[in-house]
Amino acid sequence: MPLPREITQLSLVSGWLHGLLIAGALLALAGLLLVRRDRVWWTRRVPLALPIAAGALAVVWLVVNHYKSWPDGFPRSVVLWAGTGLLGLTLLALGWRGRRWWVRMLAAAAAALLLLGAADGIDTVYGAYPTVSTALQLPPYDAVAGTAVLPPPSAPAPPPMSGPLWRSWHRTAGLPGHGVVFEATIPPTRSGFSARGAWVYVPPAYLTPSRPALPLLLMIGGQPGGPRDWLDGGHLAERMDAWAASHAGLAPIVVMPDALGGETANRLCMDSALGRADTYLAQDVTAWATHTLRVDPNHAHWAVGGFSYGGTCALQLAVAHPALFPTFLDFSGQQSPTLGSRAGTVAATFGGNAAAFAAVDPLHELRQHRYPGSAGYFAVGNEDRTYGPEQRTVVAAARAAGMTTAVHVLPGGHSWRVWRAALGQAIPWVGVRTGLSP
Repeated sequence: MPLPREITQLSLVSGWLHGLLIAGALLALAGLLLVRRDRVWWTRRVPLALPIAAGALAVVWLVVNHYKSWPDGFPRSVVLWAGTGLLGLTLLALGWRGRRWWVRMLAAAAAALLLLGAADGIDTVYGAYPTVSTALQLPPYDAVAGTAVLPPPSAPAPPPMSGPLWRSWHRTAGLPGHGVVFEATIPPTRSGFSARGAWVYVPPAYLTPSRPALPLLLMIGGQPGGPRDWLDGGHLAERMDAWAASHAGLAPIVVMPDALGGETANRLCMDSALGRADTYLAQDVTAWATHTLRVDPNHAHWAVGGFSYGGTCALQLAVAHPALFPTFLDFSGQQSPTLGSRAGTVAATFGGNAAAFAAVDPLHELRQHRYPGSAGYFAVGNEDRTYGPEQRTVVAAARAAGMTTAVHVLPGGHSWRVWRAALGQAIPWVGVRTGLSP
């Protein structure tokens, strides 16, 4: 039986449920500390729990750092919450022996509550799962089957409209109040890239009988992550719907493909020994969108965007394929694709061939070529000490290469608080660039 929407839409990053989880975690930690009251517990086992938990946290950090499964640094609050969760597990193990069964069950429940609260505390920092629904990965409220949106292969396309779409399109009777999203498999026909399913958003105008040809916008997620992240953490559908409501139902068709090949994989958004991510995104995804959806064939109205890894990827695609993606959004992206060090990255991607890597490094390409027809929308948090300086380097290089740039510094760090707000602010700019707004 599905959960009521009143429950699934409860916030996990603010409000009473968030407060209850945090308070419950602190009470659970107190309960685990008080599970025993004898002298051995307080003089030996509790002091022992602290270095054990700290050691476990250090091992986790070393593994993450070695495999680069999380390329960004961890804020102190994240480290504190992770350490608190590990401390709870350590106290549970050290206090397990010699206790009655019901005490053990209560202690296990307390440890589970503590882990849940710690996870919520970490989620509060990043905001990747803002609601119960997103945390449980339930289908989005506006999700439909792709067959309900995609026309059969024999369906004739409506005749093209003359002039700019914002001028020739008019609100029609029965225009839906919101767009829909659906999951789709995009075959890696040319690339062989091992991609997970993509998500697609189509606006209200696309759901009318006179379906117009709409601009294509690729939105790429971060690493680690998945194609759905823009819907969960970024509220992309809601923001597109809000803009479409004041533009006769018009908005871009947004395809959210997999640019990673796995939750923690890192293909660096290029064709290399790690995989042919560039070919997948620039050829396979765009070919699928062109032949499956009613996309505006004018590439001048196409765009690509992303956050963190996805922002770097958007920059790479825009620089490598300016005729395909003359408009791009770079939210908190890096100045160059990296696995942690330049030498390690070059070795993993091109077997140590520095010239081959430089040929696909966006900063190098910006120094070698001119991009007078390209425009980039850059956004970063004012507390982002790592990506803020890197983005300033990219902006300077983009301007020197002739690109038009819009730069915005928003309150926050390297989190969805910034990227969600940046998306809302960037949509009108994208609308103008893609011919949907004057």
